[in-house]
Parts: sequence; structure tokens; C-alpha cells
Amino acid sequence: MHPQSLGYVGIRAKDLDDWARYGTGLLGLQQVDRSSSTLAFRMDDRKQRIVIDADGGEGISFFGWEVADAQALDALAGNLERNSCTVSRGSRALAEQRRVKDLIVLNDPMGNRLEIFHGPELSTDAFAPGRNISGFRTGPLGMGHVVMQVANVDQMLTFYREMLGFRLSDYYFDPFTAYFLHVNPRHHSFALIQTGKNAVHHLMMELYSFDDVGQGYDLATAEEGRVATSLGRHTSDYLTSFYTWNPSGFMVEYGWGGRSIDPQTWQPTERKEGPSLWGHDRTWLPTEQREKARKYRLALAEDGFRRPVQVLEGNYELQAGVCPWWDSIKSHAVG
Repeated sequence: MHPQSLGYVGIRAKDLDDWARYGTGLLGLQQVDRSSSTLAFRMDDRKQRIVIDADGGEGISFFGWEVADAQALDALAGNLERNSCTVSRGSRALAEQRRVKDLIVLNDPMGNRLEIFHGPELSTDAFAPGRNISGFRTGPLGMGHVVMQVANVDQMLTFYREMLGFRLSDYYFDPFTAYFLHVNPRHHSFALIQTGKNAVHHLMMELYSFDDVGQGYDLATAEEGRVATSLGRHTSDYLTSFYTWNPSGFMVEYGWGGRSIDPQTWQPTERKEGPSLWGHDRTWLPTEQREKARKYRLALAEDGFRRPVQVLEGNYELQAGVCPWWDSIKSHAVG
């Protein structure tokens, strides 16, 4: 009965034209609907994944978390109500707007609007990206992940783990405190960073091709002030990515090669090597924390810290020869 993926998000905006250009021209989303105040995007076979509302605000206005079916939705609603969580059934009109069969609505402890749904509408037309990309890695993994800045990480962590059934992937306390949670084999679909304020931090989208990311990086670096975090690779989910500022005041992470885990056997651990293997210079971090993150990366480089590239079947070609580093890793694992 627990959520199994991040299904959709609603984003507040000041200007739809800015989002139309950014969403299609840089991210490669497909614009599908537009009115005087709203804009919708596809990123796969779903009829919509992102809804932009030009209400003059910023950030994310609602999060859509998907469950398996009507039975799972009813079971989750009942469990939430038994634990004194206020839940309301979404109207037929709201379900039609979200392009789903049914949904419930509630707020998390931070006041974020959560919409738990089942039965997303699928399109009969093939996804037509806004720029020439290979497509987004979605399906059972959902549309990506979302990371929230929070003032009280313990309260939010308790709610998402105990009330919604999210499971802990890993966490770290330096150069800042962060907890990563999964609901499917994607390393994390949700994360919390303790910053002292309550706001969305970033939304992640994963591409099928590394070249899509590199070409997007070229487009982003051509715009003054667009890049928020330089190209780099994470220690947790192994994603190679960069971050851009979107027109709604938060970041979109654009990446490739995310790690898959087995939710049935995964054991969470504290990560002491920092958030990134290399790159990911975070221009938005305070100077002291930014320097700490840089020292972590330099220490990893000196120690020879490496992780295997995560590829999909058929999306690679084997080179001739051998790799002494990987052979040594395998021999140690066997021994």
C-alpha cells in the first residue's frame, strides 16, 4: 500500500514563457497543454508529468506519489487516518486535471501538499522531446527524485518513513546533513537536507544517454547564471549530473547512470566520503561548506576512490583489453 514512485509534480511560476523555453529547449520535455495560466509537460508515455501554474509564486505546489491500484490507495488512506493524519478524497474534477483514476490529498509536517494516486493516463502518441535527446529513464522508477530543504529533519523523516513507508537508503552529516529514501530500485526518490529553512531544493531527471547530459551542459553553460552546480558524480547514487536554476527558483538536476538497488536486501549506512566523487561545485553553498565539500573530493581522488559506471543492457560497447583496477576489485570481492 506504500507509494512506489514519484509520479508527477506541480510547479509554481511567474512566467509561462520562461518555463516553455527552459522545459523544451534545455531539459527536452514535450509541451502538451497550455492555457492562459497553466502549462503541462510530458517526459515519457504518461500524458503529463509536470504541471506549471503561473500563480506568481516559486517552488513546488504539489507532489504526486503513485501507488499500485485502488486497493493500495484505500489501504494507505485508512492507515493514515488511523494515525491521526487528515486525508481527503480528491474530486473527480481534480483526478481529471491530474490525468489519473483516483487520488487522496494530505499535507506532510512541513505543509507540502501530497497527492497519492493510482491509474495514470497513458498517451497513444510517442513521446516527442523538445530537443533531440534519447529520452528519460522513468517507468517503474518514476519521474526521478525530489530533494527538500527542511528546518526539522527528524519530524519529516519520521513522517515519510512511518506514515508513508519510505525506506532509508543512506545518510551523511558533513558537509551538511542529508537523508536519502527509496520507494523502488532507484537509489532515492526522496531526500531531506537540513538547512534551517523549508523549501524545495531540487528535482532530478535521469537521461538514457550520457551525451544528452553533456549536450545539455553545453546549452546551460551558454546562459549566464543558469548553472547552479557543475558537472560531477555522486557517491550515493553514482549519478553523473549537473544542476541548473529553473524559472521557479529551485534547481533541476540533469543526470545519467543512476544506481539501482535491491529494496528487499538494502541496508542503510552513514556515508563519510562526502556527497560527490568529483565535480559538483555547489555555488549555492556557504563558503565554509563549499570548501569542505571540495576537500572531500580531493581526499577521494588522493585515495583512488572510484565506482563502476552504471549502464543499461545494450547501451554500451565492450572495449578490447583488460582493466587492472576492476580486476583487482573483483578479486578482492571473491576473496
